[in-house]
Amino acid sequence: MSLNLCPIILFFFFFFILTISRVRAIGINWGNTASHPLPPPKVVELLKSNNITKVKLFDADPLVLPALSGSNIGVTVGIPNSMLRSFNSSKKAAESWVHDNVTRYFSNGGSGVRIEYVAVGDEPFLQRYGEQFHPFVIGAATNIQAALIKANLEGKVRVVVPCSFDAFLSESNLPSKGHFRSDLNKTMIQLLTFLSRHGSPFFVTISPFVTIHQNKNISLAFSLFKETAHPHNDSHRTYKNSFDLSYDTLVNALSTVGFPKIDIVVAQIGWPTDGATNATPSIAETFMKGLIYHLHSKLGTPLRPQDPPIETYIFSLLDEDQRSITTGNFERHWGVFTFDGQAKYQVDFGQGSKNLVNAQNVEYLPSKWCVVNNNRDLSNASARASEACYVADCTALSPGGSCFNISWPGNISYAFNSYYQQQDQSTDSCDFGGLGLITTVDPSVGNCRFSVELHTSQSDSLHRACYFQWTTLLTTILVCLLRFTL
Repeated sequence: MSLNLCPIILFFFFFFILTISRVRAIGINWGNTASHPLPPPKVVELLKSNNITKVKLFDADPLVLPALSGSNIGVTVGIPNSMLRSFNSSKKAAESWVHDNVTRYFSNGGSGVRIEYVAVGDEPFLQRYGEQFHPFVIGAATNIQAALIKANLEGKVRVVVPCSFDAFLSESNLPSKGHFRSDLNKTMIQLLTFLSRHGSPFFVTISPFVTIHQNKNISLAFSLFKETAHPHNDSHRTYKNSFDLSYDTLVNALSTVGFPKIDIVVAQIGWPTDGATNATPSIAETFMKGLIYHLHSKLGTPLRPQDPPIETYIFSLLDEDQRSITTGNFERHWGVFTFDGQAKYQVDFGQGSKNLVNAQNVEYLPSKWCVVNNNRDLSNASARASEACYVADCTALSPGGSCFNISWPGNISYAFNSYYQQQDQSTDSCDFGGLGLITTVDPSVGNCRFSVELHTSQSDSLHRACYFQWTTLLTTILVCLLRFTL
């Protein structure tokens, strides 16, 4: 072999390796907005068992980060929207947060946490938030970046801002007409300038499920990567699925404001399995298999051929029974796994594991359920069930949900049991004015599962409930003290 060929061979070898690594960067979102969260060590075990090498968090939970230590899983830690104002106004507050939540855990090749990104805010540009967070995003990101530089973490940990699926749009549904919302243009240019300066990618949510509910021109088959789906044409470009359509709408929006080549990370994409029409495990499985096959095909999109997103984070790992349902009851059912870590369907994440591995040795509360007592006067039962559902999770009873078709009073029993489990099976939580009855016979019907909650320590539950309130309060106090001492 001629020595002159060596540089060429090496070039193509490293190009091949780079291409493979880009395509295979699939991670998952891990949220903990649950009344009884699966213990963090169990979740990390679940991630490792399924060869999931990247995880995106929505906070910097001190119960979660130690569990990730030594796992070699790439981690994105999040800053809640409620903290943006403080970090925008105070460099000291940003430095304190970075010290406590990044530097303290960061791995320098040792046994720490492999933190790769700090996500400033959780979709702070979501349209339903209005402009309440807009003035603080860039300042907060800038101060967090400065804090990382001061901690000698520049280039090791990158600052990003997750953007919502409704931050960009095309009124004609044509990607070539894609643009950012008019109220975001100035802020978005500032953000993209910041990201480009520091070599950070653009984090964005793409939501084909929400799109089919909002856009009658998008079919279910088109969203599920079906070959039989009717294609959408945009001039000389042909779109065969909803993902490519949304992605290129974003690409054009980025080009319109002068950033056509910036790297893109799909920070959230998934399909719910309950709580709405077309939200089922079988449809979610079809979507997920289509998405992952498409990502690994190296086809890219019409505007970015052979250039897929550098990373994609599936939304989400586990169901969360305390998520806000403002946008729909399906919001509590995004998990690939149920709340207790059991796979809802099978999918290959492209990392050597054909079948998903369930969480092992999960600890549950006793096998008891709360149902309606059919020997009592049930004239007031519906009102009692409504009271239960105001606190507990009854979203499976929604039209299209897995428990929608169970008859009365089965739906009353479902509501009673949801409340009973959320209250740790306390005897008085199954009273309901004498209408409740505790049973050891599983009342589940068909696909409608009457759950038994996880056994979690009281300290863990209290920690989850108070974490955001305390961190926000402490940050605010720190800012106030700094103002008085300067």
